[in-house]
Amino acid sequence: MAENHAHSPEVRVGGQTPAKHSNAVMIAYFDCFAGISGARVLGALVDLGVPPDWLQMELSRLPLTGFELKPSEIRVQGVSATRLRVTVDAAGPARRSADLRALIQGGPFCPRVIARSLAIFDRLAAGWARAQRGRPEDLVFAWVDAVDLLVDIVGTALGLEHLDIGEVTASRMPLGSGLIACRGEWLPLPTPATVEILKGVPVYGSGLDAELVTPTGAAIVAALADDFGAPPEMRLSDAGYGAGEKRGDGLPNLLRVLLGTRPADAPQQLLMVATGIDDMNPEFFGYLMEQLFADGALDVFWTPIYMKKNRPGTLVQVLCPPSRREAVVQRLLSETTSTGVRCHTVERHSLFRETVSVETPFGRLPVKRILDPDGRERFTPEYEVCREVARRTATPLRRVYELVQRAAADGRAPDLKIDKKTADR
Repeated sequence: MAENHAHSPEVRVGGQTPAKHSNAVMIAYFDCFAGISGARVLGALVDLGVPPDWLQMELSRLPLTGFELKPSEIRVQGVSATRLRVTVDAAGPARRSADLRALIQGGPFCPRVIARSLAIFDRLAAGWARAQRGRPEDLVFAWVDAVDLLVDIVGTALGLEHLDIGEVTASRMPLGSGLIACRGEWLPLPTPATVEILKGVPVYGSGLDAELVTPTGAAIVAALADDFGAPPEMRLSDAGYGAGEKRGDGLPNLLRVLLGTRPADAPQQLLMVATGIDDMNPEFFGYLMEQLFADGALDVFWTPIYMKKNRPGTLVQVLCPPSRREAVVQRLLSETTSTGVRCHTVERHSLFRETVSVETPFGRLPVKRILDPDGRERFTPEYEVCREVARRTATPLRRVYELVQRAAADGRAPDLKIDKKTADR
């Protein structure tokens, strides 16, 4: 086990993240030199100081029974690591993908845990469905597979939250080759589902006949990593090693996760992708924006411009992490009438921000907490959440904003009576 874990924050109570006043962002770098799997991720997080008993307790807050986490300290080719095995009681009903997603969405955890869990699950289900030429919601999992899957996915999100990880990056993904037996059938490596999940992620051939990247491992990095490549600039604080099952190819079946910090106000290296358009149906711009955000864009905006021959046009600008360059460029070239785009690197300076769960007159709601340069904090309600509350309670949206913001600032819910006739709309 890693020896020094003084950086680990206190355990969350009731699934809520306690207020923090740090001016640094904790970064986790997934060093996938031998690939990645859900089990290796959990092992590495436990190796970094996530208590297995706490993880078992938190996962048991989901309506899951008959599973147990069994950690063990082992040495793999001279490297101390943690192996976390999950044993599952086979007695249980099959579960549909839609039911598993609803279970995650309704979980008793803070918003960031739920958001990360859903991002991983959706990426995984979409990859499996595309590989099978089906729909994600139609997937059916045996009980053992469903429990094992949720433990890997939600356990990863819980572990990252316990370590207060604000940013995830990863190395390029090494791909194995050969064949693997799966439910009586032989599949090529990487499996078709893994290939679908990794679309848009940098990969390279390892030259090994082995499954290095599993579908769950692929979904974790594809959904959570902001960038792929060399470790980011940070002050290194710890390293954890998660071990998989022993293989015969000689490569240590390990995942290394490096932890480090960088000042919250340190600039981020991002990419600006831009193109000018003067001959496209303006009705298409709304759909284009939705797809760009789905591709990983951080910001998308239009600016009216005049182009050659004094034609009125629209300047499309997309801010994205460097790892999403290919996806954004392809989207602009395929969804617009543009014949070319321009890319340049930009630096973004931003304030520290996080999503916290706050008790309000309308129940517990997610709110953005932002630290100003002088250390003072301010809270910004989430528009989509407030809009839904306004519709459900027949309360003016402006009033919802005021009450949620006041509850976040005061740390308590102001007294408010909601009309019972409109509360369930």
